[in-house]
Amino acid sequence: MTHFLRDILRQPEELERTIEYLCRPRLPAVVAAAEAIRGARHVYLTGIGSSWHAALNVSMLFHQYAHPVYLHDAAELLAFAAFPKDSAMIIISRSGKSTEIVQLAAKARKAGVTVIGITNVPEGTLAKAAHHAIVIPIALDHAISVSTYTTLALAAGLFASSMTGALHSALNASLSKAFEEAGRTILRWQEQIAASAWLKPHSTTYFLARGSSLGSAYEARLMWEEGVKTPATAMGTGSFRHGPQEIVAPRAGSSQPETAHNAIRFGIWIDGAQMREQDLALTRDLGKLGARVMLIGQRLAQDAGDLVFQLPAIPSEWQFLIDIIPAQLVAERLSRLSGVDCDTFRLASYVVEDEGGLLPKESKS
Repeated sequence: MTHFLRDILRQPEELERTIEYLCRPRLPAVVAAAEAIRGARHVYLTGIGSSWHAALNVSMLFHQYAHPVYLHDAAELLAFAAFPKDSAMIIISRSGKSTEIVQLAAKARKAGVTVIGITNVPEGTLAKAAHHAIVIPIALDHAISVSTYTTLALAAGLFASSMTGALHSALNASLSKAFEEAGRTILRWQEQIAASAWLKPHSTTYFLARGSSLGSAYEARLMWEEGVKTPATAMGTGSFRHGPQEIVAPRAGSSQPETAHNAIRFGIWIDGAQMREQDLALTRDLGKLGARVMLIGQRLAQDAGDLVFQLPAIPSEWQFLIDIIPAQLVAERLSRLSGVDCDTFRLASYVVEDEGGLLPKESKS
């Protein structure tokens, strides 16, 4: 068994542990950080790598309660942004040690910005540099971010709900129930994956999603790059229909739709409430054009796509906490089918502590 798979299998328990830690009772750090955000005129939400995808997931929880946030990648804020007074910045980072995170926290503090750090590592620079640190004490993943990705997203989401007044015991109970059910469903998802022809090494893959699941699409793209060692791309489902759809066509010199063997693969997340019929219509049209579609969502017909993952019931705006799990399982299985090592990063550690280049200094001439 790969380390990647072990980390996936323990994920539902880590999510449950996180919600118990943060909500029973609420941590003083969460209360103090929420008060700091409420008093800020400008709020930034940021991260890098998987943590940036967690920020994408959570941003919708702020916006739906009319608490807008500036959503930008940490490296972009570090290089190009100046921060106005009366600002607060929520920085999400697994280790709290990546160079962009360390430098951004220092830059923000120098500008008088209140820094809220959400991290897994208490000894990391972010936890020490933040005015308010929310530290999620779970076992770190071996390499690819799995539990550290979803537990940080959960922590940031609960923090957003605390700030907007949407955090309540009924929500906590529904999330806990969904985590438990997802854990029981993993075996069935693995059986579906083992029997599916959707998985094909070295295929062209597009990931599409909307709303809070957009971060899941981007995280899937990163898992394909980190774990399967093959290119992929991700974007909003609506954005795909404004130009990129032109890539779905028969191969050059052929008037026939692509075969299952050479077809473009799509992974599409169906929101629990918004734009469902439109996105299912897109799925049907992609199938008619010869593409092969993996669907992830709630209340889906099993014949709606080539590989359909039915999610347990969960509030639609929180679906991102479990809708990444099937994609993680597919990535792990596809890495083995591709003959690559998903547990090793060839070019860099998952903590990037310097800037510029890809190779070790001794490898450069």
